[in-house]
Amino acid sequence: MLALDDPRRRELQHAYGDAGDIPVPLRALAASPRPRGGPGGSRAEPWFGLWSALCHQGDVYAASYAALPHVVEIARTAMGPVDFSCFQLPAAIEVARRTGRGPEIPPELADAYHVAIAQLMEAVSLHRDDPWDEDLLLSAAAAQAVAKGHIAAAEALLNLDADWIGKINRGEFD
Repeated sequence: MLALDDPRRRELQHAYGDAGDIPVPLRALAASPRPRGGPGGSRAEPWFGLWSALCHQGDVYAASYAALPHVVEIARTAMGPVDFSCFQLPAAIEVARRTGRGPEIPPELADAYHVAIAQLMEAVSLHRDDPWDEDLLLSAAAAQAVAKGHIAAAEALLNLDADWIGKINRGEFD
């Protein structure tokens, strides 16, 4: 895993330029991975900045591949509930990568990236006794799907929301 203080981060790109700024929100996330409810919700930091830079409108970057192992490690080591983005962001990055919405993984990042994807199963399992809302349930399922290589299923899970679930349950298909 590329260390947060490694100067090579500046050589990696995200949606807005070099990834030298990504360690700050990753450190903030490590300090407080709990669910982000309350004021700001989905626009709360550090998640909003991480999503915006690393999975911008469904596209991913080399910096996304370097950050993903850190997000998974935070989910694996956090005590107590974690925000659903601990599972959703890694799943979304892998779906984007596997569906051609990002560059190839740089060779120096590949081993840590693939290990982290496999560790999503363990990360989800470690939080099985935490309270889960529907967002966490869907994100955890998507993370497990990418860990097992089921990219189409993961993408479908990432796109589910209350409206789609209701339509499916009522047999209404557009």
